[in-house]
Amino acid sequence: MKARGLFDTIVGSFRQELTLLPDKRTGKNSRYGMEDAALSAFSVVFTQTPSFVSYQRAMEQNKGHSEAQSLFGVHQIPSDNHICKLLDPVKPTAVFAVFEEIFAVLKQQGQLDNFRAVADTLLLVLDGTEYFSSSQIHCSQCSTRQRKSGETRYFHSVVTPVMVCPGQSHVMPLVPEFIVPQDGHDQQDCENAAAKRWLLEHGAQYSPFRVTVLGDDLYCHQPLCQLLLAQHFNFILVCRPESHTTLYEHLEAAAVPMVVRERWTGKIEETYTYRYLNEVPLREGEDARLVNWCELTVTRPHGQVTYKNSFATNHWITDDTVADIVLADRTRWKVENENNNTRKTKGSNLEHNFGHGKQHLSSFLATLNILSLLFHTLLNLLDQKYALLRSHLPTRKTFFDDLRALTRYLYFDSWDHLLTFMLEGLEVDIPPNTS
Repeated sequence: MKARGLFDTIVGSFRQELTLLPDKRTGKNSRYGMEDAALSAFSVVFTQTPSFVSYQRAMEQNKGHSEAQSLFGVHQIPSDNHICKLLDPVKPTAVFAVFEEIFAVLKQQGQLDNFRAVADTLLLVLDGTEYFSSSQIHCSQCSTRQRKSGETRYFHSVVTPVMVCPGQSHVMPLVPEFIVPQDGHDQQDCENAAAKRWLLEHGAQYSPFRVTVLGDDLYCHQPLCQLLLAQHFNFILVCRPESHTTLYEHLEAAAVPMVVRERWTGKIEETYTYRYLNEVPLREGEDARLVNWCELTVTRPHGQVTYKNSFATNHWITDDTVADIVLADRTRWKVENENNNTRKTKGSNLEHNFGHGKQHLSSFLATLNILSLLFHTLLNLLDQKYALLRSHLPTRKTFFDDLRALTRYLYFDSWDHLLTFMLEGLEVDIPPNTS
């Protein structure tokens, strides 16, 4: 797929997929299509403009057309209440195919090669995040926690698998797995159980691409490690002493190789001290799985420790590979800095209650939010005008501030028209073969 018309093509395909959304309405009250409701909601998170739909409704009344139609293919713009009511019964899985389609486009265009790291594998981070919390608003899909005061807190959490890579500024979100009450289970759902469900449901789809899964200490236990290997995934997981006493007792009795490297930060010289040992038991017992362990301690002059962490992996560790293995897992923080935190604090308002509903509305809107980041990643990688524009703006916030203002006051008949207007306003030379 060429960059020309990429946005329109993906939105058009998205709209086609949305025509299959289940519609619970009966009778003749079907003025708005389900796809119009979903695309209207998506336009809000894509543009990071909470009032985008109301702006476009006013534009349509005043000018006879709107960017909800020209950019996002919304034929009739529903009210906010209509959007919430129509989407509440829809499960997030209804739009998972769009994630898969975009991943296929990125694969076809050779972009996965740019995400390969240690041992020529793709790095897939598993991480959970909470995106809603209230003591009053709740639904059947909420998890709960009791505070010391006796107050019940209702919340929503989700495991957000994301492809990352050292030196790569973009992240590639995959379909999420929501932490929700499970039928037939007395215990409350948790992040670890949700991660296992995701692996069982989607592992076979991604394992042919040669993947290394990254995760924190929560995941570094034998049942999950065995599941990862059974799904043909590699792993690099944080391995803390307090939760792996048997492993660290084994380290104390062994001669542990050490590698020391000096690195200049541009201001100060730091010392990177790596320690590693292959084939140590992950837990107590004869059936304990053997893993390979490594540790990094970063110090500055006068002995100040600025970083220390340790990891368990199935990758074989040597003097030559230990730094790459550690770097791969340290990239795990991109899922927070460039995915979850971006969704929460950089304008996407993942934690904002756009609508909670009684069934699936909260998780469906969260899925659209995650999907919008994947759209922007796709555009950054394959839409030359988009990438050119973003490279000439000082911050992510500047881009969305400009997008918000322009689409409120001016009408653009296409995505390409909007990008061209912004580039010409910046007096950026547009290469003749750029669309």
